[in-house]
Amino acid sequence: MSITNQQLFDRAQRTIPGGVNSPVRAFRQVGGVPRFIDRAEGPYMIDAEGTRYIDYIGSWGPMIVGHAHPEVTAAVQKAATRSLSFGAPTADEIDMAEAICKLMPAVEQVRLVSSGTEAGMSAIRLARGFTGRDAIVKFEGCYHGHADSLLVKAGSGLLTFGNPSSGGVPADLAKHTLVLEFNNIAQIEELFAKRGSEIACVIVEPIAGNMNFIRGTQAWHQRLRALCTEHGAMLVWDEVMTGFRVALGGAQQVYGIRPDMVVMGKVIGGGMPLAAFGGRADVMAKLSPLGSVYQAGTLSGNPLAVAAGMAQLRLIQQPGFYERLSATTQKLMRGLEAAAARHGVPFCTDSEGGMFGFYFSTRLPQNYPDMADADVEVFKRFFHAMLDRGVYLAPSMFEAGFVSAAHGDVEIEATLSAADAAFAELARG
Repeated sequence: MSITNQQLFDRAQRTIPGGVNSPVRAFRQVGGVPRFIDRAEGPYMIDAEGTRYIDYIGSWGPMIVGHAHPEVTAAVQKAATRSLSFGAPTADEIDMAEAICKLMPAVEQVRLVSSGTEAGMSAIRLARGFTGRDAIVKFEGCYHGHADSLLVKAGSGLLTFGNPSSGGVPADLAKHTLVLEFNNIAQIEELFAKRGSEIACVIVEPIAGNMNFIRGTQAWHQRLRALCTEHGAMLVWDEVMTGFRVALGGAQQVYGIRPDMVVMGKVIGGGMPLAAFGGRADVMAKLSPLGSVYQAGTLSGNPLAVAAGMAQLRLIQQPGFYERLSATTQKLMRGLEAAAARHGVPFCTDSEGGMFGFYFSTRLPQNYPDMADADVEVFKRFFHAMLDRGVYLAPSMFEAGFVSAAHGDVEIEATLSAADAAFAELARG
């Protein structure tokens, strides 16, 4: 007896809040019934009804070599025969740490954890412990996990501390977080001029992926680096999305800037729960068991996750990997722009490596207010028009998209054919 996505969603809502284990999966912004995925291979996902989709979320970034890559799955299967977890050190953890330190320009030492939220939370605690300061700076529209200090929105003015953006976040904790506008140099200069001695760290996605794909400008990033150095604050780059996604050396390679600490995840786990934070050796030396900043995790460095991650890290270091990935992404972006232009639909795109964004606008957004002004109804219509034609995009206009090495000419041409029809629908009104 076959089962439908609607039946699964109805069942899920009886025991899981909202029927999902992460909010964006609920399709609340776009409407309709979430697709319950049964399996995936290469660039495709197949739902419970047997419908196949070309996948452009890739588990929100990790699946850079495609789903169920034989070398990755074989590594996990081999590791599983040795036990699923030890709660003790392994040689494989050293291999991963050495690989990350070799590939990431700013990372001299690294600590493995299990999620991006855990890594971001730990990096902030370490920055506070290293500097002896409490205040942190983040930017509207950047997401660094759901730790209390980060679920904060801007206060009533530039120099006021933030307010909770989620229930359950104490105001006394949120007040230590300042929220500024992405890509706004004047704001960050004014803040440091007034409160530079209070700031433990500035945490930022170098290329934002949670207000769609919005890149920080070179000048803005350079100014952040200079101000943090001048005032003794830590510059923390959240490369959970961009790390090993936009280039082998992450956004650090793209911009030529060295942050003090880096938060990583997604690609380094190969689809398994694995993340990390690392940076300067003198900063990392403050971490327990060497220093006074406590951090621990029973499943940190889990052997299956490390095996998957190491297999994927080997694959992405093959000659020409990023050149091919970037070329595929660019072909998709140029094709989408051409299809929109044929039907007179205002549209533009941006991308780096295997990460991309598209916007129903004639100009690229620079910050969250730009995205918040976008027409969500147009996005919803486009999303469903593509989904109905077998193309699975992020079910929110505030999320970046991802191309894998498994996407080839067949998948790109099929996507562009679907897009041509979808833009035609939009043009008809």
